[in-house]
Amino acid sequence: MLTNDLHSESVQNKLRITLNKEANFLISLLQFRTSIKFNQTLIAGLLSILLAACVPGESTRPDQADEINRITEEAALALVAAKQKIEDDIFAINPDDYAEEPIANIWDRVRDGFNIADTTDNARLEAELNWYKRHQKYLDRVVDRAEPFLHYVLNEAEKRKLPTELVLLPIVESAYQTFAYSHGRASGIWQFIPSTGRIYGLKQNWWYDGRRDVHASTQAALKYLENLNREFKGNWLHALAAYNSGSGTVRRAIRNNKRRGKPTDFWSLKLPKETQAYVPKLLALKRLIANPEAYGITLNCIEDTPHFETVDIGSQLDLAMAADLAHIELDQLYQLNPGFNHWATAPYGPHRLLIPVDHAEIFKQNLAKIPKAQRIKWKRHKIKEGQTLSHIADRYGVSVGSLKRINNLRSHTIRAGKHLVIPVSSRKLSDYNLTAYQRKKTLQNIRRKGHKITHIVRPGDTFWDLSRTYKVNSRSIARWNGMAIKDPLRSGQKLVIWTKAPNSRIASRGANTIQHISYRVRNGESLYLIAQKFNVSISDLKRWNSFSSKYLQPGQKIKLYVDVTRQTGKG
Repeated sequence: MLTNDLHSESVQNKLRITLNKEANFLISLLQFRTSIKFNQTLIAGLLSILLAACVPGESTRPDQADEINRITEEAALALVAAKQKIEDDIFAINPDDYAEEPIANIWDRVRDGFNIADTTDNARLEAELNWYKRHQKYLDRVVDRAEPFLHYVLNEAEKRKLPTELVLLPIVESAYQTFAYSHGRASGIWQFIPSTGRIYGLKQNWWYDGRRDVHASTQAALKYLENLNREFKGNWLHALAAYNSGSGTVRRAIRNNKRRGKPTDFWSLKLPKETQAYVPKLLALKRLIANPEAYGITLNCIEDTPHFETVDIGSQLDLAMAADLAHIELDQLYQLNPGFNHWATAPYGPHRLLIPVDHAEIFKQNLAKIPKAQRIKWKRHKIKEGQTLSHIADRYGVSVGSLKRINNLRSHTIRAGKHLVIPVSSRKLSDYNLTAYQRKKTLQNIRRKGHKITHIVRPGDTFWDLSRTYKVNSRSIARWNGMAIKDPLRSGQKLVIWTKAPNSRIASRGANTIQHISYRVRNGESLYLIAQKFNVSISDLKRWNSFSSKYLQPGQKIKLYVDVTRQTGKG
């Protein structure tokens, strides 16, 4: 009996130990506060196994069975409690477990890549720093405009192992305005002039201007900066100055200082006024971004993720159709692809579009369903009497070159009654708000001070002539019409001019007093005498006429555009 009792006590102790161990094991799981979530089915299975192990066997005596049942019941209650705690604690939603990863801020990467020497405290630099510190709203606007492009520009700079200060250069150049156009005919966020753009492979034609293409111009600008840095033997301040004013200007300034025994660092060079402020602006931005708190400004966070994907489209594509395929607004598509001047991509490329990254896949899927021949709509136009290729091209928003190429025309000559095949837009041309034409129209319609006059350009007109006629600044006329002062004026072109004088007075003086004259040269007359006679300049006479010789011949006919109100009647 004693043996049986001992045996019974031994069994009970073993059961208690075993059950307690298992219960404690389950409870100890609660102490592992990791992101791993326990499977409730697994917990239930463990409990079932433990409870099944405690069921009395056939060889167990009744008194032992009662004790085992009692112990089992206690253990089961402990295990149920443990299970409940697991469910309440481990499987409960814990905000800490679901906390989002901190957003990576691209400004951290930009700071990490700063590598241009900046140890000089200069009055010009301090002036730029103070300006930025006072203009928080300007910085906010610039950061907003830079947001879609900064990740791409930074990646490209890092690929070339260039200092990341260069991603700030478009702020100095254009404030990251994709459609920026300067008085010096510079265009895009990197402000390429036409000649430099062509040198670095940026196409410029009726359909497309690569200087505004963020993808292409960024590649070209960084390559240009690399070349300038090599030319100036690793001196980035000289290279940046050359990017603004040309390498020849900087080299001459360095040679002049050497001859005079002066230092040749950037701060000591005699450079154009704009260039003297250009480099300090970039260095001031660098300091602000390196430590914004120290200067009392804030930088809006820009996520360190791609904002667009470059998609190969393989052919010309109507941009309104592209926007529909990508499920985005047409204006958003133009903002990402400002290189396209009109309603479609260029016939001869580039055949690519920048598409918002979260719309790129659906765009590619939808585009693949449309044959290349159906990506542009076509119309058969019957030529009417008096129509020219130029008039027809303007009507449909295409280039004369495109009409000639598509219809196999060798010249501009067309005949009434014949037909032309013409590519046409899928929407009204006025719906394409950010084409070159619509942007200029919007600019010309901005209300300004004074009286608005629409001037129709006549042969021989120049901005300088118009400024004298309407008593306004020639650069203002160019700016009001989205042009640069060096842009040529075309006969028939409409210009908007705002003047202080009443419309009637200006109109009578400006629009009706300039007359075209065909003048026959008399014996003994020279360009000087004729210029004096008609109150015009010799340079205008040369511009209006293509003289084959510097000497005039009696009887020779020349063209003049004269202001009848300025003629004395003499001679």
